[in-house]
Amino acid sequence: MGQCELCGRNNIETTVHHLLPKEKGGTFGETANLCIPCHKQIHALYTNEEIAARLTTIQDLRTDEQLSRFIKWLRKQPPTKLMKIKKSNERKRKRR
Repeated sequence: MGQCELCGRNNIETTVHHLLPKEKGGTFGETANLCIPCHKQIHALYTNEEIAARLTTIQDLRTDEQLSRFIKWLRKQPPTKLMKIKKSNERKRKRR
């Protein structure tokens, strides 16, 4: 149990997020401990190319318009709440 470096919630399970995606050369780069909902939301909203181009720091992630709305909502949720995270419609269109 730890604290999410993105949303700041405490006593939650965290995962390691590579700030520069591994497939873009970030295997040995900086990482952040994120709660599972934050980590999933990042990858649901953005491709690894988008993450590598403009979201390579915690501050970049926090100030991103879509993510900041999610973080604001998430902070109000209990740590035990299970959430379904779906890919955004915009991201689905990009894959076609």
